[in-house]
Amino acid sequence: MESLKNCRQYSWEEFDQLDLNSKNKLFQGDVPQVFHTLNAEQFDRELLDRLYSLTNIIRSISKTKNGATYLANRLRDKRAMLYFAQASTRTYLSFKTACDIMGINCTDVRDTSTSSEVKGESFSDTIRTFSSYFDFVIMRHPEESHAEKAAWVVNSSDRPVPILNAGSGKDQHPTQALLDMYTLRRSFEKNGGMDGKTIMMAGDLNRGRTVRSLSKLLCLFPGVKIIFSAPAGFGMRDDVLQFLDKENVKYIVTEEFVPHLSKADAVYMTRIQDEHDKNDGTTSKRSYDDFSLKFEHLSLLKPFCAILHPLPRRDELDPKIDNDPRAKYWRQERNGMWTRAALIAMTGGAEPQIQNYWRDLSLQASHTGIIQLPKEEDGKEWRPLQRMMTNDPRM
Repeated sequence: MESLKNCRQYSWEEFDQLDLNSKNKLFQGDVPQVFHTLNAEQFDRELLDRLYSLTNIIRSISKTKNGATYLANRLRDKRAMLYFAQASTRTYLSFKTACDIMGINCTDVRDTSTSSEVKGESFSDTIRTFSSYFDFVIMRHPEESHAEKAAWVVNSSDRPVPILNAGSGKDQHPTQALLDMYTLRRSFEKNGGMDGKTIMMAGDLNRGRTVRSLSKLLCLFPGVKIIFSAPAGFGMRDDVLQFLDKENVKYIVTEEFVPHLSKADAVYMTRIQDEHDKNDGTTSKRSYDDFSLKFEHLSLLKPFCAILHPLPRRDELDPKIDNDPRAKYWRQERNGMWTRAALIAMTGGAEPQIQNYWRDLSLQASHTGIIQLPKEEDGKEWRPLQRMMTNDPRM
């Protein structure tokens, strides 16, 4: 843990000027597991595969009473602060439920008017206070870089604790990108996998932090192409496009929507982020009809096309689409709970124990020939144990 205290050699102003790779190295230190989760750039393909393997394992184990009890005892001695200074339903509940799965006790601050910040306390002192009481700080903030600053604060102290970024301004939403990628990979399991797929992102790409983080994760898959479809003034920002150029990822920037639907293997819809209007001086329409996915558009999509949306939605995604088998957004929402539970387990050091428990189950099943498989929430049989025993080289 001593290596995590290396940020104290920099003031925040000095640290903020470092490049992202240097920051991430300082944030991680020599801790073997994931520590802070701040940006999508932290994750390489190997780490993604580890995380998603653990996600599948936790998802399967939790379906039995004994398995759920086992998971709930892994981190029962830990406490988490859910510091949500920005409105949230799904992300908050997803993290809260993920903590419950792992047995973590949670406390939250969801209204900064109830904290000492209204008395003039600095953000740094607020974070130091959280780190005094809690083993994890899961935070969502309207200001960019605040999750990063929180990590700098704790890494400059004598008690570094993990900071998990649950959404930072218009900049990053790494855990949303993790669950989005997990959903995409599961959607394409029987259709050649992620490599070479064309992902279309539509809506407010300029201020939507989910598409920014997901774009960076997509770089990890060879041959992936991205179509950025947005109304004038809402296109993807240049820093992401430059990142894609550096990674040699092909993309199209367009102000057209319908003509590109037939090219997409996945369509990722987003709403107009008009809550940012008062901060950035823009005035946005609530919705743009030309950038709405309607029921009649389904005939244009490929048979296996995955339709995603980070939610909440407005008029940009027709509710009539919900029952189409290509609509993955409600499953995407559930996947957030499982991927975040796996991320928390990795961060808390519980991954080896869970892997060992899974190996024991797998060996027992191979000796007895009995594999009890749970049903997924939508009633479709899901066979993670069989799949993991067959495909995971670590079994």
